[in-house]
Amino acid sequence: MEGSSLLSLSCSSALPNLIPTPSYSSLSFTLSHSSSSSSLLFGKSHLVGLIPRPFTVRTSLRTSTFAAVDEALEKSNSDSRDMLPKIDKSGRFCSPRAARELALSIIYASCLEGSDPVRLFEKRMNVRREPGYEFDKASLLEYNPMSFGGPPVTVQTVEEADELLLNDEKESAIEAEVLAAPPKLVYSKLILRFARKLLVAVMDKWDSHVLVIDRVAPPNWKDEPGSRILELCILHLAMSEITVLGTRHQIVINEAVDLAKRFCDGSAPRTINGCLRTFVNGLEESGLTPALGKQKAVTISIN
Repeated sequence: MEGSSLLSLSCSSALPNLIPTPSYSSLSFTLSHSSSSSSLLFGKSHLVGLIPRPFTVRTSLRTSTFAAVDEALEKSNSDSRDMLPKIDKSGRFCSPRAARELALSIIYASCLEGSDPVRLFEKRMNVRREPGYEFDKASLLEYNPMSFGGPPVTVQTVEEADELLLNDEKESAIEAEVLAAPPKLVYSKLILRFARKLLVAVMDKWDSHVLVIDRVAPPNWKDEPGSRILELCILHLAMSEITVLGTRHQIVINEAVDLAKRFCDGSAPRTINGCLRTFVNGLEESGLTPALGKQKAVTISIN
């Protein structure tokens, strides 16, 4: 595994040439004939070999055949609604969910580039805007961080299918606008500081958490790490927030599961939930964090 595996990859090193390009998913549908009427079954097509700006292509579970995760994961959905990104007086996101989403996008991009996440964050913060660029702040109000996927959607007419496709394209355009925009235009100063703390924590614990992930991750993830870059990034982010920043593990696990629901496919939310719970159990058994369940959550005031 060493040498060619992302599990043993340092973010400051270049990615091995043998690591395949991740697949990005887009919405598609097929026409299915039934006895009484025709219906459109939404499925997935894969665009292989494309590396756009991180997170500008939707990879949600909306059209996945994965029906539902266990009851604990479903509960995380409602628990996390209290942490929805909200807009402050300056018209920017100001909740921890937004910071975690930003940090994840930076970690993911740094793994693709083989660069340091903190330096990449600073680079994005200081990049000059292109002449004539204008960010539509109205998109922040339309942005839905709780847009999760579900089972395939069946419709009865082409018109219904067209409407669903149109809505999906509109939502994708909003996400692309928000996630690719200069961070200073999207996130409050407090959120940007929190995102940077998360990235510093990830770098601080990267090497030690590589060993942990190698123990808790399922075999198929370790066999094809190049196709699980995003999932591994979520694990690094969550483990580092628990051990370095001291956020309660219940909150971190719920947030990690929600990130997986939004940006990963298949059984990733369930697997990430299991990996993190195994990780937390190991910490408690080893006594490394004896007050793990009583740690203070990272709190961010909303003005």
